[in-house]
Amino acid sequence: MSVNNIVKHLIKVSENDIASVVSAGIIGDCSTFVDTGSYSLNALLSGSLYGGVPSNKITCLAGSESVGKTFIALSIAKNFLEKEKKGVIVYFESEGALTSDIIKDRGIDTDRFIVLPVATVEEFRTQAIKIIDNMDEDYNIMMFLDSLGNLSTRKEMEDSASGSDKRDMTRAPMIRGTFRTLSLKLAKANIPLIVTNHTYDSIGSMFPKKEISGGGGIKYAASVIATLARRKYKDGTEVLGNIIKAKLVKGRMTKEESIMEFLLDYEKGLDKYYGLIPLAEKYGIFKKVSTRYETPVGKAFEKTIVNDPEKYFTKDVMKQLEDAAQSEFHYGSSKGKTNGE
Repeated sequence: MSVNNIVKHLIKVSENDIASVVSAGIIGDCSTFVDTGSYSLNALLSGSLYGGVPSNKITCLAGSESVGKTFIALSIAKNFLEKEKKGVIVYFESEGALTSDIIKDRGIDTDRFIVLPVATVEEFRTQAIKIIDNMDEDYNIMMFLDSLGNLSTRKEMEDSASGSDKRDMTRAPMIRGTFRTLSLKLAKANIPLIVTNHTYDSIGSMFPKKEISGGGGIKYAASVIATLARRKYKDGTEVLGNIIKAKLVKGRMTKEESIMEFLLDYEKGLDKYYGLIPLAEKYGIFKKVSTRYETPVGKAFEKTIVNDPEKYFTKDVMKQLEDAAQSEFHYGSSKGKTNGE
């Protein structure tokens, strides 16, 4: 019996309908990404300016309140719908903060955006599994959970109703079980899931650091985890938005502990080019001389480049930056394909 026939035989007798030989591609492979709206964030998450969120895995964006997690999620949702003409957003919302106006103001197609309010981990798990198991193969869906940290459990709600203030010790195991169940289902159905979550300061450590709420469930199940911190973006005294520092805590495709910055503009949303100047300087594409940068199209102040990015980030510069991003962020020599290739 040839090796090819042996392989086919072993797969057949396993009765595993999603088994495959590696040379033909396996369920965990990721060949497409969803653009976040920021070249910098794309590079951090996928190793390519033209990548972004992996299309068949769980991505967790964690940060303190008001850092911009929901607006980043909505930016990703908008880009998904613009690319996927038969795409639908399934948005599990646990905070009660999302409104129709917020979604409309981001320029999102509201006819293909479903909001499912959920209060407990059990509700989220049950509804997500039902949708995945019954999805129409002619359509592509993308899921969001905003946020994991705000989900309660049925037991916690029952205890609260009865006047008990006991901590629910079943919540963390329930979250772990939920994501264990979902991760393979999402990969099989080629559905991306974005989970937003809260961070908190660890206590009792000599060097306090940000921890992600919800126990270890999301940490193990997510392929990509990025923590977000912000500072104000100002023009003089006027606050125009947030500059967000993203740190890759976990990455299957890119180097952990990598950091990039991007801009969330209150009026325009995510700035596509912000954060590329430091990368261009590091790899010699731009050169800083005194207070200005030498670029292929002439000298300019940083603010000038930020205000007119398309003049300075030419096609040739973007090609060099793509090579730089792959060198800066990719693990090893195996580079995933992206929508820009």
